Amino acid sequence: MKLAEETLGRYEALTQELSDPDIYGDQRRYAGVAKEHARMRRGAELSRELLEAVEAERDARELIPQAENAEEREFFAAEAGEAEERIEDLSERIRTELIDRDPNDDKDVIIEIRAGAGGDEAALFAGEIHGMYTRYADRLGFKHRTLSSSPAEVGGYKEIAVEISGDRAYSVFKHEGGTHRVQRVPKTESQGRIHTSTATVAVLPEAEDVEVQINPGDLEVDVYRSSGPGGQSVNTTDSAVRITHKPTGLVVTCQNEKSQLQNKEQAMRILKSRLLEREMRERAEQEGALRQAQVGTGDRSAKVRTYNFPQGRITDHRVGVTSHNLEATLGGDLEEFTQALAAKERADKLAAEATGTPG
Repeated sequence: MKLAEETLGRYEALTQELSDPDIYGDQRRYAGVAKEHARMRRGAELSRELLEAVEAERDARELIPQAENAEEREFFAAEAGEAEERIEDLSERIRTELIDRDPNDDKDVIIEIRAGAGGDEAALFAGEIHGMYTRYADRLGFKHRTLSSSPAEVGGYKEIAVEISGDRAYSVFKHEGGTHRVQRVPKTESQGRIHTSTATVAVLPEAEDVEVQINPGDLEVDVYRSSGPGGQSVNTTDSAVRITHKPTGLVVTCQNEKSQLQNKEQAMRILKSRLLEREMRERAEQEGALRQAQVGTGDRSAKVRTYNFPQGRITDHRVGVTSHNLEATLGGDLEEFTQALAAKERADKLAAEATGTPG
């Protein structure tokens, strides 16, 4: 109960601080308080419910001896039992929310999708994966925008990076990273044979300036003229930007925006997120525990999901979940998979705690 009381007390103090008009004169302070307030909101709501359940159980227990008959005693005992079950449930949820949570869960997310094996069919599939994520974001009330893209001549994308922002956006999409495989008959296949193509997905928590410091001397910035599919010129000025981070060899290109400055800003955001993801992966490797099922690491080696069009099914190989509603899933109905993957993450953490290994 102490954790719940401390959490609620801190949240109320932050709420009070945000109500002070003077805070808006210091934007850095306001941003820090507002961020912590938003991060603690769900934990504070659960803490309030827990304290109410504790009070309800205590009141019911006190009323049992005062009952006038057996029926009343049974009623109060049942109320106390229900409150006790609620206390256990809320205590576990608070623990998950405040102690075991991924520190990146509250962040916005950058999703990079690349066509893999399969040529034109892979590019088309990459476009469908992009559409699936943006429609899912729409369903959740999240905002999304394209940071960079390289369209393919046949449609779809050779690669595309999209930013999704919303309440705990990273926690929703973080398990999507890895190799996605599609099995279907391409329109250009005259013999009706099923082809297998792939698209790779990297999920990056959006980095903040305080998390990733970049030495300007480590950057090589090139500008060039933007072009469309097949080399078609779409701009008459050198507005496209390519940034190379020399220490790591990471390269980011952006040409979606009209101005060179805007493209450079977008490229820097992607670069910072890639560097943060790289640091997260190296830290996990040093601890001897790679985060399960590509939790935000951008690892492309594992086949995470298969989309089989002839049979109209999707199978997630990490959790063994199969849906026979492929059209709805590609239309943005991803809850069945994201919820199963989140449950697996929680179960893995509990198992790691039980064996004493890092989670």
